[in-house]
Amino acid sequence: MRYPALYTKFFMTLVIFLMTAALIHLSPHLVAAEGPAEIVCIQCHSALPEKFSAPVKQWRGSVHAENGIGCNDCHGGDPKDAANAMKPERGFLGAPKEPSIPSFCGRCHVGVMKDYLASVHGRALGKGGPTCVTCHGNHQVVKASLEIINEKRCSRCHSFERARTIRQAMQETEGLFISVDARIQAYKKIGSDTEKLEKSLFSLRNSFHSLFHNVNVDTVKKESTGIQAEVRKIQTQLDQWDEAGGKRKFAGALAVSFMVMIALVAHLLRKSYHQ
Repeated sequence: MRYPALYTKFFMTLVIFLMTAALIHLSPHLVAAEGPAEIVCIQCHSALPEKFSAPVKQWRGSVHAENGIGCNDCHGGDPKDAANAMKPERGFLGAPKEPSIPSFCGRCHVGVMKDYLASVHGRALGKGGPTCVTCHGNHQVVKASLEIINEKRCSRCHSFERARTIRQAMQETEGLFISVDARIQAYKKIGSDTEKLEKSLFSLRNSFHSLFHNVNVDTVKKESTGIQAEVRKIQTQLDQWDEAGGKRKFAGALAVSFMVMIALVAHLLRKSYHQ
């Protein structure tokens, strides 16, 4: 009696299938996002002399470009019609005068504008005080981070001591944000549903970064402590995901090992029946 070759083929096929499925599950899925076509503002200004093309070069290296925010999102106008792009009837706003800069940027950054206007910086608006572009730049807008609070930037207007104290008070929270965000992105790459966690972290980070504009040391310390507590809740949920993932990987490894053993036994039996 010969052990049917069909059974051996079945076991080997099943093992290959299970191993392939395990590899697919554990490998990161990297999906390349296709960027949108360039708007007419970019196309036109890129071909103009330095004075007019410089904003495009600056914008390309900005956090706005990184997040798909184009010229028309700030300046208005028609991004699809070159002939009429800068007409007021198409919503074109142009560049704001200095006293209007906070409200110009505040159309999107509402909470930040509120904190800024209530701060010593905001109260000096129109009297030589700093505006959004003083610290963040106008076209090459830099990402909100503790790196913005530095001696070179702050000492253009005043001593760095107060700003240094604020930065030190926020340092631990910023590190926590970076750590938790990295863990969320790692789960996102392997196909986990991270949308809820991302939104929660984004909201907390916005609240945290708005503290930069408060310029009140006591408020910064108090609010930072509360924000840290909320971020640690997200951290705890990620810890739970890690634990559950570890159990799934262990179970998967056992299942694959078991099927490999079955295939090996089947192969040995087949050999013994052929002898």
